[in-house]
Amino acid sequence: MKRREFITLLGGAAVVLPLAARAQQAGKLPTIGFLGGTTPPATGQWVAAFVQRLRELGWTESRNLAIEYRWAEGRSERFAEIAAEFVRLNVDVIVTAGPPVFAAKQATSVIPIVFATVADPLDSGLVASLARPGGNITGLSLRSPELAGKRLELLREAFPGLRRLAIMANVDYPPAVRELEEVETAARPLGIETIALRIRQAPDIAPAFEELKGRADALYAVGESLTSAYQVRINTFALAARLPTMLPNRERLETGGLMSYGPNFQSLYRRAGDLVDKILRGAKPGDIPVEQPTKFDLVINLTTARALGLTIPEAFLLRADELIE
Repeated sequence: MKRREFITLLGGAAVVLPLAARAQQAGKLPTIGFLGGTTPPATGQWVAAFVQRLRELGWTESRNLAIEYRWAEGRSERFAEIAAEFVRLNVDVIVTAGPPVFAAKQATSVIPIVFATVADPLDSGLVASLARPGGNITGLSLRSPELAGKRLELLREAFPGLRRLAIMANVDYPPAVRELEEVETAARPLGIETIALRIRQAPDIAPAFEELKGRADALYAVGESLTSAYQVRINTFALAARLPTMLPNRERLETGGLMSYGPNFQSLYRRAGDLVDKILRGAKPGDIPVEQPTKFDLVINLTTARALGLTIPEAFLLRADELIE
């Protein structure tokens, strides 16, 4: 190893080790409580990006860091249970995303909370301001309601004949309701009729599609823990009904979705790793600004397009950031 590389490595270790040593003296490693609102398969790539970023910053599981993983599998009643468990375990940081963030905030005003993704943290009351969130919480905003009009515009551009749009949203999650309303508002001047599929739990998905039969030209699925946990089921029903889908992120296309527009979730989870690192080194979460994405990717699954017998205009395909074959 070159002398400069060794000094750099030693310097990085010197920053991390004092905190790890203090935690070990107290009988445990610094511990992250990871509250997954969905399932490991649904968010595995994002969690891997988060852990990789922590490793790059000098935090390695079992050496100087512990991570307790819990998965709610889209069941809202589990959010509060898991958050309460992390409080009992006295973890050093709670990391979560989407609807479970609200349960974590209700469970503790002391343990730092980092949200990797939240649709609308300011208007939903999670933070006092984006610049200075205050309290024990910070993270990354998705700006989802603001993206509703753009997603609808892209869907209409790809399918000029779009006249009837189904919108699936978990109405127990206020930001999802707001995004649903934003899509409905954006659809009116375009002359697009909307059909709201209001769900609250997994058993609501099949009846919603049954009710929809023959009434829609496309489906817009609002992203959050429930629709993410059951993305395979939603995409399967949509394919069977021959409905093109607009989804919130690229990963939802890997199970048969057609199109997504939104921020790169892996990069957001990497940034969550940076925020956790700052907190483990002594920063107060309320002083760390909430970050907002500036780059949004349009991704199209050509395999799904062929399965649906769709022809997407060439000019539109050229605008895509990624085409999945």
